[in-house]
Amino acid sequence: MHVPSDIEIAQSCQMRPIPEIAAAAGVDPRYLELYGNYKAKVDPRLLRESQRGDGKLILVTAINPTPAGEGKTTTTVGLADALRRLGKNALVALREPSLGPVFGVKGGAAGGGYAQVVPMEDINLHFTGDFHAIGAANNLCAAMLDNHIQQGNALGIDVKKITWKRCVDMNDRQLRNIVDGLGGRMQGVPREDGFDITVASEIMAVLCLSSGILDLKERLGRMVVAYTYDGKPVTAHDLKAEGAMAALLKDALKPNLVQTLEGTPAFIHGGPFANIAHGCNSVMATRLAMRLADYAVTEAGFGADLGAEKFLDIKCRLAGLKPSAVVVVATVRALKNHGGVPKAELNAENLEALEKGLPNLLQHVDNIKNVYGLPCVVAINAFPTDTAAELKLVEDKCRALGVNAALSEVWAKGGEGGT
Repeated sequence: MHVPSDIEIAQSCQMRPIPEIAAAAGVDPRYLELYGNYKAKVDPRLLRESQRGDGKLILVTAINPTPAGEGKTTTTVGLADALRRLGKNALVALREPSLGPVFGVKGGAAGGGYAQVVPMEDINLHFTGDFHAIGAANNLCAAMLDNHIQQGNALGIDVKKITWKRCVDMNDRQLRNIVDGLGGRMQGVPREDGFDITVASEIMAVLCLSSGILDLKERLGRMVVAYTYDGKPVTAHDLKAEGAMAALLKDALKPNLVQTLEGTPAFIHGGPFANIAHGCNSVMATRLAMRLADYAVTEAGFGADLGAEKFLDIKCRLAGLKPSAVVVVATVRALKNHGGVPKAELNAENLEALEKGLPNLLQHVDNIKNVYGLPCVVAINAFPTDTAAELKLVEDKCRALGVNAALSEVWAKGGEGGT
């Protein structure tokens, strides 16, 4: 029997025109900026002008990532679809995927199976151009920095203490460490340099934490780009770069609206990596989802010890947010992997390895429940290879900690599998 791939499922979906999705989300047409038939940006003025109170925030996080896959995005999408099936007004807020991992081993980041956001190819590739704008702003700052040094270096920047790198949204190890400025007196100052991937740019991190264009401009100005010969920090403001960077980012700052396979409105905006930044979608997109819905479902990257911690300690503190509940996603396969089973052997039942891997899940649950004091539920992201005995073991161990564990079948059944 042919099991359709994620891309086949996404391509077979009959998408609804984005004005319909916006209407379902309660977005007045005057706040909508269309990017074709199925994508739009929402003007953040809606946040200032809406009289509606905020809905509840639900955070989806997970055990530590393994090559077996956990399914945070899939669970986040499926949960929002399930809530809508139950008659609740729910929206989803996710990060935009980076181009690099899309063409690497990881694939895209738009969910999976029957719990996906669409148009999947657009979201995984150029989408609405946000990442290109961030790359342009980052590289403008780099160009202004090198030009300052070329034109006499009035700030006394030490070329061996430049911390600002250029960026490109691709896995290109050849560019990580380079020497540039070659070619003679008029071609710049020769120095060691390098490229980060665009999502690792500090501009990505500050864009996602900004409350508006003026706040963004101030944050851009405070970024440290280098140090002087006597060790003083040099900022983008010292280079007078923040105004031009903010101009390049004025549209990228507006959250993007798309839909799930089941027509649930979805904000997808910003995408800082959790291992180098805070790993959450933008504060503005999360706030919009909470303003428009009774339940806003969002996710934080990596395991709960990294993504959820940064979400709670950085994003929530900064924006004055507090989740009403946390979902910790786990798979039997990934827990067996944590218990020492190689990826190729994860399909066979192995209660001993599962028991060995379970402390990973239980520690995350304990942190959410007892360190952060938040209500927590474990979502066991079901795979066809999971056995009844394995699923029972996970449920029993969670119940012993006083936490509910629920079987999530959103990959195979979409919202119906999440109810």
